[in-house]
Amino acid sequence: MTTTLALSDTFGTDLVRGIGAILLYGVVGLVLMFAGFWAIDWTTPGKLAKLVSRGLPNAVIVTASGLLAMSFIIVVAIANSASDLTEGLITSLVYGLIGIVVQVVAVRLLEWATRIDVGSTIESEKFAPASIVVAAAHIALGLVVAVGVS
Repeated sequence: MTTTLALSDTFGTDLVRGIGAILLYGVVGLVLMFAGFWAIDWTTPGKLAKLVSRGLPNAVIVTASGLLAMSFIIVVAIANSASDLTEGLITSLVYGLIGIVVQVVAVRLLEWATRIDVGSTIESEKFAPASIVVAAAHIALGLVVAVGVS
């Protein structure tokens, strides 16, 4: 007895299209992550990349939470994009960028309202509990903005 696996006539083109979509969404996601990091770095006192490379614990915590929050926004923007590939890439990029701007503004406003001196906190060589508050604000607001994108 012989069993044959029957593939649809469009299997090959569908597979290539799917791989292409993954790669393109990956590029859009990477661009948005770079934009998100730049936005966090630009609006946070001190140069985060330098502070992180020096191993300052609070800078690492704040940066990691900011990137995690940005990834929530980007993932939801991609997940809710249009089914057409071109439209999906454009809406992911636009919603992702808007989400990043809203995230950065919201976090800075929350930091201002709580009167946390983020600059001295992230530049400290010792762990500062306030960095957890800033990290929680990043993650919480990232989730809120991500849901708003959906």
